[in-house]
Amino acid sequence: MREVAFIKQNKEKWLNFEKAIFGKTLKNPDELASLYIHLVNDLSYAQTYYPKSKTILYLNNLAAKAFQKIYKTKREDTNRFVHFWKIEVPLIVYQYRRYVLYAFLIFAAFVAIGVISAAHDDTFVRIILTDQYVNMTLENIEAGDPVAVYKSGSNWGSFIGITLNNLYVGICSFIFGVFGGIGTVYYMLRNGIMLGSFQYFFYDKGVLWESVRGIWIHGSMEIFAIVIECAAGLILGASILFPKTYSRMTSFKTGVKDGVKILISTFPFTFSAGFLEGYVTRYSNTMPNWLSVGIILVTLFIISYYYLVYPYILNKKLKSTYGTI
Repeated sequence: MREVAFIKQNKEKWLNFEKAIFGKTLKNPDELASLYIHLVNDLSYAQTYYPKSKTILYLNNLAAKAFQKIYKTKREDTNRFVHFWKIEVPLIVYQYRRYVLYAFLIFAAFVAIGVISAAHDDTFVRIILTDQYVNMTLENIEAGDPVAVYKSGSNWGSFIGITLNNLYVGICSFIFGVFGGIGTVYYMLRNGIMLGSFQYFFYDKGVLWESVRGIWIHGSMEIFAIVIECAAGLILGASILFPKTYSRMTSFKTGVKDGVKILISTFPFTFSAGFLEGYVTRYSNTMPNWLSVGIILVTLFIISYYYLVYPYILNKKLKSTYGTI
């Protein structure tokens, strides 16, 4: 069948289904699930016979929205709050998994630039971190405590100040994605180069391990959360630049909604990182290696599992129930 004939034959069905998804014309989840099966069949047909067609993008996006709505309307004992963290966010992350990958690759590239720049220019670290911070850190290294800066201030005050600053950075990383993602890339550039030059500075002074076992107690969640927030910013920018089969405004609204959900999902990790930095990191030089390394690995595992592993497990589980999306 020609693609034009295929579209003409099924167009009315797809439009009715779209109204059911975005409107309130269907109240019965079973009826919605039945229509979903037909949609999946059409998607499979299009993937087979029209592999490069935009029809596939349209049907796949429609199927993804239907998939989420069917599962959302399915009777279950979990409340809306649990559903948000357990189902909704992981599915959104899986849907935009390419942007999560892009964010990690871009951020890693900027970290590498920071390392290389610091290695080839002795003044680079001072330009990035300021003379005052570098001089203070050098004094701390001479005193035998390279990460003593984290001991300044009270536990509570440090926790509040650090958390608010990290929330500000994360929110800005997302919001500035509205400029086609350029603003988000800027935040990745600034934070990535700072991190790379910062860690190289400790390496150059022969105290890399001391810095790692201290900084990354809170840094595992803090940096990881920033990258996820930047991924949300890239999603926002892409919704404007690449609306696909939707109008630019509809695509933008979807990008804002999905991006905000991903952004909100990082807040518990940001709070946790702030707590660790305010209450635990300051004791890194006195705690045994197994404890500091254990905290780093556990925190990294938790946030990595939630954003990188669990979305795939959940998608595979639900796909086996509802079909391919």
